Amino acid sequence: MYQPNFAPPGMQPAQNPPQRRTTWLRVLLIGIVLFIVTTIVMFWTNNSNLYPTVILIGNFLVPVTFVAFLYNHRHLSTLRLESVAICFVVGGILGVLGASILESLLLPHSANPNQGIPLGSGLLVGFIEEGCKIAALMILARRMRHTSEMDGLLLGGAVGMGFAALESTGYAFTVFLLSHGVVGASVVETVIRGLLAPFGHGVWTGVLGAVLFRESSKTNHYRITPLVIVTYIAVSLLHGFWDGLPQTIFFVIPPGIPISVTIIVLSIIGISLLVFVFKRAEARQLQEIRATTP
Repeated sequence: MYQPNFAPPGMQPAQNPPQRRTTWLRVLLIGIVLFIVTTIVMFWTNNSNLYPTVILIGNFLVPVTFVAFLYNHRHLSTLRLESVAICFVVGGILGVLGASILESLLLPHSANPNQGIPLGSGLLVGFIEEGCKIAALMILARRMRHTSEMDGLLLGGAVGMGFAALESTGYAFTVFLLSHGVVGASVVETVIRGLLAPFGHGVWTGVLGAVLFRESSKTNHYRITPLVIVTYIAVSLLHGFWDGLPQTIFFVIPPGIPISVTIIVLSIIGISLLVFVFKRAEARQLQEIRATTP
């Protein structure tokens, strides 16, 4: 466990100053206002220079809010904000680069990736992207002592959400190109992916990161145990079904909006798994504190 007066690289003393747990909500509300105002001004003034600003705000808003929520609820974790930010930015970039290389080599080229992919390709994407994200986490956190399941959840969530933000930005730009410059189509894609973002990459990599850190807690190196492998397979399957089965079953809500039953079921499973892992990590933190308290 962490020593009270010792902080490894990227860490800080165990006692965190009191902080408001509603910071994430402020981030979300301010971001929504900025996104709406910027979008309105872009269309009103017909200023295409604002397009990158709208897309970046829209695609980074929910991922940043998700990570801020986890950070606000980290309890006794000793992670500093800069460590989380590095995992979000650098981890997301490393994950995207690794996945792009492997997918270009192993998957058939799709003219329009926004139209969905077959189940087999979706499963392969799930294993590739979850592997690249956890590899990025392992590289960035290699100098940290892996003694906190909560740290693994937070850093894994940060890497996953950094990946999601960059990926969604790419999808929005792809829609812009395929629609021959229709900005509205790109904005709609951004909104849809933003609504789905809390149930995807951050959840899957957060769960896997928590299990990896827990299994490595008694050593100074990573331990790829059977539990880590099973968790990797589980989150990769969730990811693969998310990508490969969205067109399976739909129901329609007024005024004619189609909702994928598959996405709803996978979202419930993923969030339930994340909550379970979070509660277990929280309980372990409290147990360790009681064990070290005279």
